[in-house]
Amino acid sequence: MSQKVWSGRFQKQPEDWVDEFNASIPFDQQLVDEDIEGSIAHVTMLMDNKILTSEEGNKILGGLHSLADKAKSKELTYSTSLEDIHCNLEKLLTDEVGEIGGKLHTGRSRNDQVATDMHLYLKRRVLEIIESIEELQENLLVQAEEHVYTIMPGYTHLQRAQPISFSHHLMAYFWMLERDKDRMKNGLERIDLCPLGAGALAGTTYPIDRLQTAEILGFQGIYENSMDAVSDRDFILEFLSNSSILMMHLSRFAEELILWTSQEFNFVELDDTFTTGSSIMPQKKNPDMAELVRGKTGRVYGNLFSLLTVLKGLPLAYNKDMQEDKEGMFDTVETTKGSLKIFAGMVGTMKVNKASMEKAVDEDFSNATELADYLATKGIPFRQAHEIVGQLVLYCIQNNCYLKDLSISQFKEASTLIENDIYDVLSPKMAVERRNSYGGTGFDQVKEQLIKAKKKLKQGELSS
Repeated sequence: MSQKVWSGRFQKQPEDWVDEFNASIPFDQQLVDEDIEGSIAHVTMLMDNKILTSEEGNKILGGLHSLADKAKSKELTYSTSLEDIHCNLEKLLTDEVGEIGGKLHTGRSRNDQVATDMHLYLKRRVLEIIESIEELQENLLVQAEEHVYTIMPGYTHLQRAQPISFSHHLMAYFWMLERDKDRMKNGLERIDLCPLGAGALAGTTYPIDRLQTAEILGFQGIYENSMDAVSDRDFILEFLSNSSILMMHLSRFAEELILWTSQEFNFVELDDTFTTGSSIMPQKKNPDMAELVRGKTGRVYGNLFSLLTVLKGLPLAYNKDMQEDKEGMFDTVETTKGSLKIFAGMVGTMKVNKASMEKAVDEDFSNATELADYLATKGIPFRQAHEIVGQLVLYCIQNNCYLKDLSISQFKEASTLIENDIYDVLSPKMAVERRNSYGGTGFDQVKEQLIKAKKKLKQGELSS
């Protein structure tokens, strides 16, 4: 059993099973690259400020670079008895360069060290998630451009409401994802702060330069308060919250894909890559990847609520409870990135069944609002027009027909203001085309959306 870095005041070592419960190395070894990078910045600062000699510092730096190479080639072996990635790397460094490796920890604590690691880790992963969001947006744009004139039923309460462009429907998700991306970018402002140099909670007596380490590590700023620096996990909570909203949007989209691929809808077909079969029913093609994204959304929600619960009663500054901040963060990163990758693939390869969509919108009452609007433009108050059309819809339901099937004489029985042009007004294409208000489903408006969306993506590429 390795000796603990804190063993001086203790008379005995904990038993192995206690070590296992206490240790975070099974999961925080994911921070190995960030931990080494933070140590390199720390040692560089210690040398520049004459806290370590050049000889001492360069020897430690050589050892750290060696560990970095071994980490990349998966050559490092970790011990549960050494608790975490920080103590494991310090022991490995001492094995590499001798007792001088013990000077690495001068002027810092594991508290500011682990916080720095997580800031570095999350900054990189959020940037990767932003890239994945943009990949999905690009695939949405490709499908939307192809289906401006594809008409489908729009729904409210999962009941057919009004005809819309399929492109318009897809673009609703584009703009949701744009807001998700903005939230992620905004969250980077809190992630991009450096806690290194805050010590355990009170700073240090060594003449360190926190701004220098922050600059070396590429942070935009530092924490103003050392206690806040080591106890803050707001930046993780914000990431988990932003990820939960993003996953909620993906889950809503997944639900629609699941409905659309059913035989009842038959609006789209997903590529075989993103579906599975049945062990007993040979005909099945199940949208399992979409269902998994929908299911994993709850997992991300759970990670958010777990950390909120961990933090809600903690006094300042660091508490061991905060070791529970990492697994949910790691899991959310991987779940969110994986879900975005799956979705980009599903959207990019899905086949759209135009005929089924157009048949659906041609055999329903989603054009009823067109007739009500038509009467309103003739001077009838909209509420009265609504009543007239409602009675006509009831008549059609009772007689197993649609509004388009009524004769002009039947229309005139309802209102003498109805003319022969009503049949053009009731056509799904006309219904969509006429909705040309800003942001509406009219074809011209949808094309404007596409232009703006392309500009948005281009701006994102230029700023990244």
